[in-house]
Amino acid sequence: MGRAGLYPVRYASWPVRRLAVITLVLAAVAAVVVVVITTQSSGGDPYQVRAIFDDASFAVPGEDVRISGATVGTIASLDVTNRVGVGSPNSCKQSAGTCKAAVTITINGSGFTPFHQNGSCAIRPQSLIGEKYVDCNPGTSAAPPLTKIASGPGAGTYLLPVTHTSSPVDTDLVQNIYRMSTRQWFGLIINEFGTGLAARGSDLNEVIHRANPALGYTDEVLKILAKQNKQLAQLAKDSDTVLTPLARDRQAIRQWVLSANTTSVATAQQAANTARSFHLLPPFLLQLRPLLADLGALADQATPVLNASTQAAPALARQYQLLASFNGASGFADIARRSLISLGQAAQKQGPLLVSTIPLDKQLLALGTAGLPAFTNLDKLTSSLDKTGAIENLMALLFNGTVAVNGFDAGGHYIRTEALVGGCTAYSKTTVGGCSANFTHQTAAADVAVTARAAQQPKVAKLITAARASGVRSSTTETLGGLMRYLIGPGG
Repeated sequence: MGRAGLYPVRYASWPVRRLAVITLVLAAVAAVVVVVITTQSSGGDPYQVRAIFDDASFAVPGEDVRISGATVGTIASLDVTNRVGVGSPNSCKQSAGTCKAAVTITINGSGFTPFHQNGSCAIRPQSLIGEKYVDCNPGTSAAPPLTKIASGPGAGTYLLPVTHTSSPVDTDLVQNIYRMSTRQWFGLIINEFGTGLAARGSDLNEVIHRANPALGYTDEVLKILAKQNKQLAQLAKDSDTVLTPLARDRQAIRQWVLSANTTSVATAQQAANTARSFHLLPPFLLQLRPLLADLGALADQATPVLNASTQAAPALARQYQLLASFNGASGFADIARRSLISLGQAAQKQGPLLVSTIPLDKQLLALGTAGLPAFTNLDKLTSSLDKTGAIENLMALLFNGTVAVNGFDAGGHYIRTEALVGGCTAYSKTTVGGCSANFTHQTAAADVAVTARAAQQPKVAKLITAARASGVRSSTTETLGGLMRYLIGPGG
């Protein structure tokens, strides 16, 4: 038998190799799918800008394009063109300084397009080994987009003119000034600088402004300020007028700032309520809309009334002139003002006197309070007298008693020695039979006749009837006594 040994297993690594190959194929397919999807999502042709620079500063295709520090694209190509930026390399002359660098950049991110006419680009150093990148600002939507080149070099791209670009000076060129030959050449340049630029000051100014766009913007600001120098002078004068009283009242301003701080703190503490108020504002506005519509309708309906009011305006103006002083004349308002002032002065003088009557007023109040029961009984008495006719009877007693002892004839007034009750007490211009004061005794028949004539009068007849009913006899004295007993009652 031969010697037992270990034999190698052939093709043992094939499964591992097969697995590695499959993995690589899948990775390649995934990469292709990602590229295809990215190409489809980009929406077709990429957005390209043809930026015109004075100098490309050794930039090369493939270097980054950045916006605000974020990489958004790459440099697609570089070319030589004229100052306008749409010509071929043969359209410019290097000796005349009309050749410029056309740098075509591709923007991959659709969120950074389109570029606008107030945008700008600058070539900046990326590292110490000479790498560059293009730093761009796409501008704002307030300006129109860049113009698309229709034909010729750069067709299909968007033109960014040389006035919106700038190129830096590399550090190695600055450091070359320390070399002997370069230093001597630089000295010659400085010495001849004035002579060389004697007639090209405007070109130098343009180069300086284009080297740093901020200088151009500063120049525009200074031009605007120069045009408004009078307004600025007036502003300085007015500011001094305003700041002078503020400086005097700086303590009050300081207190206002402190109060404003307190108010702000209190407002911040109510932030939740404020937010809730804003949250409730839309429903409130919805509820307010019908009211505003009604107010609008009211305003439309009130238009004729307002037009009529304008017609009545002259009359109202005249009334106002009558109320107020007009052309030096005193109006109603001035007279009323003087009257009110006089009334106020009189009230001021009478004030102490009125105060001094307070004790008397207190005494009168106490008297009225104490006499309230008596006044109440007196009110009841007078009401009872008025209802029962006692006042009218009293007046009749006074009248009849007066005329009973007084007479009047052709000779004038006279006083009777005995009271007379009957028809002779009434006033008469002619002599009534049986009533003459001749002091002669008449017969009983004559007295009866006189009494019969007097009885024809209603009031007298009523009195005579009442007297007879009470037992009055023919005697005058007895008649008066019976009348008195009737009027005041028995036992009077």
